[in-house]
Amino acid sequence: MKRKLLLVHAHPDDESITTGGAIARYAAEGADVFLVTCTLGEEGEIVPPRLARLAAGEADQLGGYRYGELSAACAALGVTRHEYLGGIGRWRDSGMAGTPAAGHPRAFTAGSRAAQTVQLRALIEELAPQVVVTYDAFGGYGHPDHIRAHEITMAATEDAPSVARVFHVVQSTAALADGLAELRADDTSPFRVPADDELPSVPDEKIATALDISAHLPAKLAALRAHETQLTVTDGAVVHFALTNSIAQPLGRAEHFVLARGDADGAATDLFGGL
Repeated sequence: MKRKLLLVHAHPDDESITTGGAIARYAAEGADVFLVTCTLGEEGEIVPPRLARLAAGEADQLGGYRYGELSAACAALGVTRHEYLGGIGRWRDSGMAGTPAAGHPRAFTAGSRAAQTVQLRALIEELAPQVVVTYDAFGGYGHPDHIRAHEITMAATEDAPSVARVFHVVQSTAALADGLAELRADDTSPFRVPADDELPSVPDEKIATALDISAHLPAKLAALRAHETQLTVTDGAVVHFALTNSIAQPLGRAEHFVLARGDADGAATDLFGGL
């Protein structure tokens, strides 16, 4: 049986930051890897000064630029097929909680949750993945679009005939602490290294799958570099990255997942294990 993996993400770059290794690994192993992105990320902040005028409050062209970035990232990772939920431009980045962007008529969180669920369910029925990945109920770090992506994915996968497992991608508390310790020991990052409890993470006893991505870090790094408006990759003895907040984030050799639906037997090191 052909293995099929579907990932549901809120904005361009989320796929590379949180699941780039999983995408690259399963694509390299011959699985069909499908990606659904819910918005174009129009409200993102911008790293390179030369591109600052693309911002929502200026030319409002960031979404179109990020389309190109995501296309390059998908190519680097080996994504089989990429879709925007409802078609490109249907849903707009809602911005962080409390920002005016949430009032835009196309804002993802202002849209009909039921309609968005129907759009995603149609793709699930067409693509027939056995495994689906999205965020946890907190959206990883609380972004409203991440939370909405979680909500519609959980609704759209309920009783879906092909779907055997649904996972939430998370940050392992132990792996995060190890990565930050490595950055502190190296002490060459141009970015601020945060405290262990500053970045969101999940206790390891809740994690069902630790997926080894060490062989696929070059592909993940290439995908991260494609998202130049959103983040900076720092080379050196300890390769890491930072978003526009200039907080250093380690690049782990594994990606971690909580099992939200399905049988955990065989899944400790493989999202498809035992299926």
